[in-house]
Amino acid sequence: MEFDPVFLSRVQFGFVITFHIIFPAFTIGLAAWLATIETLRVITGNAIYRRVFDFWLKVFAVSFGMGVVSGIVMAFQFGTNWSVLAERTGSIQGPLLGYETFTAFLLEASFFGVMLLGRKRVAPWFYAFSCWMVALGTMASSFWILANNSWMQVPVGHDVIDGLIVPTDWAAIVFGDVQMVRWPHMLLGAFLTTGMSIIATGAWYVLRDIHRAEARVMLNWGLGLVAVLIPVQLYFGHLAGLYVLEHQPVKFAAIEARWQSEEPASEVLIAWPDEATRTNWWAIEVPRLGSFIASGDWTSKEAGLEDFPPEDWPPVAIPFFTFRIMVGMGLLMLAIAWLGNLLRFTGHLEISHWFLWPAFLSFPSGFVAVIAGWYTAEIGRQPWVVYGILRTEDAVTPTLTTNDVLVSLVAYVVVYAIIYGFGLYYIYRLLREGPAPVPEPALATAQRPMAFAGENPAGEEY
Repeated sequence: MEFDPVFLSRVQFGFVITFHIIFPAFTIGLAAWLATIETLRVITGNAIYRRVFDFWLKVFAVSFGMGVVSGIVMAFQFGTNWSVLAERTGSIQGPLLGYETFTAFLLEASFFGVMLLGRKRVAPWFYAFSCWMVALGTMASSFWILANNSWMQVPVGHDVIDGLIVPTDWAAIVFGDVQMVRWPHMLLGAFLTTGMSIIATGAWYVLRDIHRAEARVMLNWGLGLVAVLIPVQLYFGHLAGLYVLEHQPVKFAAIEARWQSEEPASEVLIAWPDEATRTNWWAIEVPRLGSFIASGDWTSKEAGLEDFPPEDWPPVAIPFFTFRIMVGMGLLMLAIAWLGNLLRFTGHLEISHWFLWPAFLSFPSGFVAVIAGWYTAEIGRQPWVVYGILRTEDAVTPTLTTNDVLVSLVAYVVVYAIIYGFGLYYIYRLLREGPAPVPEPALATAQRPMAFAGENPAGEEY
């Protein structure tokens, strides 16, 4: 394999975005959950909600900061490594990224300080409102990023003038059909990532027999959230697959490792795709299922890679495996959530250590699913950076040398390993220590206009 500037630039961008996406995938859902639990704390005055909120707020603050820093680094690469992409698509991508700054960052910057430092300085209702504004800001940020990426996946609402790609229909660019499928899919992925993290943390505390009341809140909320959202996510995942089939059929064929057209088409559950021989080794297949998944017809003909020019093929093995990893993580979340709720409703959750251990070990499942999904989308899009318009090899900065990219790549790896190593270790320390008791004067200000079943008058859950 030749280490040319194009390949190294792709590796560098892949490294940075892989590391970056970990944090938004976690903080988007966590911000919404914090806003919800703070609102209920204001309504009920439940002391446990306050302790859980303050605990996860610390984790959110550290994660949010690392996400912002890694996002800034990622943006620099458009100018340093991908100047042709920036030049040719700047009239579309520039405004989309600018809208993120003027909407998402405006909300986050305005209210994040209140969320961190303003509890004693503002009214309780305004503090809860500030939490919701931060949550709305994180979701708005994901909307503009996905609008940008969805346009690169399926370019719409544009024209090419003198080699430059210019917008002609902003409504189609921002609110196109593909965007309206991919953004909810990403948003749900973020919520599920947070939900699985909360479930795992609650299970960890129960296994260690500490913070039992707070752990109960985490388990109950996390299991309920994931159980409801995962079927919706699977549906949007199916819709995302249909847009790939319609707009990027060669990517769809690569995901399925379907080398020749088949009528009817089988579904390869697992195999080892070999591009050299165009063969799937040790394949486990289900006859006709591929036709039904793609077209809803058990006998339909489905296109294979050989129906497309080889120069337009993406790498087959990576999207093939990452797609199956993503689906596998989704099924794992489904099993954990539904089984956990069954145990919860029958009163056996906290004594079922055989379940709590898998629930705890499922902590990374949401992160793995999100990263695998991005790999499927981005690597499956190759060799295009703007699908069907601009090839990746033509988008790189022309004057870039191998040494330029190699030095910056090594620098990124070293700096990230040091700085974010400390950050992740600090998050681990926070998670290990768990919620701290809230000072009594702070609790005394809480009002309890109503009590929920299962709580005693002091606000502790049984």
